[in-house]
Amino acid sequence: MWLAALAPAPAHEVRPAVGDVRVTPRDVRIEFRLTLESMVAGIDLAGLDDTNDSPLASAYDRLRAAPPDQLAAAFRAEWPSIRGGIVIRTDGQRVVPEIRELHIPEVGDTSLPRDSVLVVGAELPPGDAPVVAGWIAAYGPLVLRQVGDGEGEGAELYTGYLTNGQLSDPLPRQGVARLSWLTEFGRYIVLGFTHILPKGLDHILFVLGLFFFSLHLRPLLLQVTAFTLAHTVTLALATLEIVSVPARIVEPLIAASIVYVALEDALGVRMSLRRTVVVFGFGLLHGLGFASVLGEIGLDPGRLISGLIGFNIGVELGQLAVISVAFVTVGIWFGHKRWYRSRIAIPASLTIAAIGGWWFIERTLL
Repeated sequence: MWLAALAPAPAHEVRPAVGDVRVTPRDVRIEFRLTLESMVAGIDLAGLDDTNDSPLASAYDRLRAAPPDQLAAAFRAEWPSIRGGIVIRTDGQRVVPEIRELHIPEVGDTSLPRDSVLVVGAELPPGDAPVVAGWIAAYGPLVLRQVGDGEGEGAELYTGYLTNGQLSDPLPRQGVARLSWLTEFGRYIVLGFTHILPKGLDHILFVLGLFFFSLHLRPLLLQVTAFTLAHTVTLALATLEIVSVPARIVEPLIAASIVYVALEDALGVRMSLRRTVVVFGFGLLHGLGFASVLGEIGLDPGRLISGLIGFNIGVELGQLAVISVAFVTVGIWFGHKRWYRSRIAIPASLTIAAIGGWWFIERTLL
């Protein structure tokens, strides 16, 4: 069944690293927040969602449990080969980075990634040619942010979400790279869409839970509208830092929301105001989950609203794509059959509930 592709959420999920880069006329400095363990273990993160899927997973897990000094020594030993994957170029010339700082926290919960701080830097050749930066696909996705003069609120900010070995836009030695409004808006639409397809398995399952409730247009439209309005509200409030809820609370509740809507589907609960209110409430939770993505990446303060709107449009397009695929593969062909509910809707809903239930256990107890 096509739902088999939606396996349980990764316990060792690959997350994007974040690099803050400062370029001056004389040098470039990048501060990475990343999981060093995957680099030291030599795991190829290109196209990988979970490090458990790598044949080097056991080495990665051992490094997670290694004390900071041991991991630092292992990283420095591998640095000559690791730095070859960090790309810094200016005027077509590659610049070789060196380690300037390395900070590794103490061992905590080994089921969670350990975020270390690696600061690299390099002198630039004379001239005013801009810099492009990034790293190879094997190191995974990278959020690269160029920060200009000023700190915190109001500071200039360029953000590039780099995947598959992409490099940044040209970063000037004075000021910050500026993209056109339309280009940046389009990138946030793509980012929102990809957060649903293919990366947002929990959000996909929730939307499928709305789909299997009923194939009639009115119930589906009411649920999707309530869900959209709700997550739009909390996405905006969380991104603007008006509301803040820790991920350790939000993620288990999102899993619980999946279980709830799927079980109602299986039990044949009829459409009512209560169902719409419940979906709206769960939409508030999912909006907090969406906001975590923008929190990692950061928004240009000067284009905050357009970034939010673009990301939200991408999310909506992703949800519509999920529903469209479900209609084409299931609804059109089997929705009119008498056995549709007993053979497809109920088994699919129970499968969704089981996956959501496992995620809830994993996110609270494991």
